[in-house]
Amino acid sequence: MPTALKNIQTKNLISIGLLVFVPIAIVAEKLEWDALIVFGLSAVAIIPLAVWLSQATEEIAVVLGPSIGGLLNAVFGNATELIIALVALKQGLVDIVKASITGTIISNLLLVMGLSMLLGGLRYKEQTFQPMAARVNGSTMTLAVTAIVLPAMVITTSNVVEQSAITKLSIFVAVILIIVYGLTLLFSLKTHSYLYDVGVVELE
Repeated sequence: MPTALKNIQTKNLISIGLLVFVPIAIVAEKLEWDALIVFGLSAVAIIPLAVWLSQATEEIAVVLGPSIGGLLNAVFGNATELIIALVALKQGLVDIVKASITGTIISNLLLVMGLSMLLGGLRYKEQTFQPMAARVNGSTMTLAVTAIVLPAMVITTSNVVEQSAITKLSIFVAVILIIVYGLTLLFSLKTHSYLYDVGVVELE
């Protein structure tokens, strides 16, 4: 049996075995065990789910293309943060939501990208990327940072602006960012998807 097939089977067996921690974590939370124990059980229980989610997005990417696959990977890769944000907002824990979003941004920009560059550099002497994707992502990230900093600057520099006005400004900025994100997806997946094709990028 090929080594690659053995590794896949071993990973699948481990994932199935770790599923036992899912009901254990649920029971532990219902029985009000120590919070640290519940957290540890939940962390182990989420491992097989994350593995299966990764495998599913990879298989979808093979069928639908790298653009759709990358989008699904980004969406479901941040599913944990989204669930935490929704649960925390429901309980009014706004600071936890802010910390979760900040941690996600830092880990994706620094840790994930840094490790990708490091590991890729260890294997390949030269690495290539799509200039169009880099330009679009750089522009949207610059806009997002500017939009996030704007309400913070108002809070820091002004003592006369009412809290209700700052809240409305934050909501307006959030709506604009959602619209821009939707238009970016439309640009990259529909109207100008050909610009993300590897063959077209290599001709630039």
